[in-house]
Amino acid sequence: MHRRPLERERANPVAATGRPFNHPTPPAFVVWNDYKPPGKGARVTRLNVNGEIHEVDLDIRTTLLDALREHIGLTGSKKGCDHGQCGACTILVNGRRINSCLSLAVMHEDDEILTIEGLGKPGKLHPMQQAFLEHDGYQCGYCTPGQIVSAVGMLGEVADGWASHASADINAAPTLSEAEVSERMSGNLCRCSAYPNIVDAIREAAPAVEVGKTDERRAA
Repeated sequence: MHRRPLERERANPVAATGRPFNHPTPPAFVVWNDYKPPGKGARVTRLNVNGEIHEVDLDIRTTLLDALREHIGLTGSKKGCDHGQCGACTILVNGRRINSCLSLAVMHEDDEILTIEGLGKPGKLHPMQQAFLEHDGYQCGYCTPGQIVSAVGMLGEVADGWASHASADINAAPTLSEAEVSERMSGNLCRCSAYPNIVDAIREAAPAVEVGKTDERRAA
């Protein structure tokens, strides 16, 4: 039997089977804008950012990063990967650094949130900001806010005795060797590869930052 008659039969199911082919009914088309997710939707969320209270009407799915940038107007924290992989959105929550793109705003009501805008002001820079300027710890500058905030949070971890994977003895007192600083800051990427200058800036600023933290603990 030749191939061509078979091909004609495939193209004509009535000729091949004696009955027409019934196409399955396609599923109903869903318009995304008509989709209503479960939950209460929007709610007023109280956020303590840089010492100021903001009450913002937020969708419960809004990330802390989007709340800061789009609802409060603090655009220093950058949206890089939006997947928690680059560190450009790093902020401090209750003194600990987090990726704000991975955390929902409603989870942080009344937490103490610190962004790059809360670290220092023009004419009165934070020691870490000043060190980044002096050591050229940036090129394009997009990752710089996250780098600086992460560095301040990292020094808090050092002060609390957190070990580094780069340390030969994780039970020993933390140090600020180049290898250890690089490891501790590995969650913050710099596409311009300003890493050597960033490490130098952090190591220089560390004593001044730690003095400030000690004063804060005494005041508390």
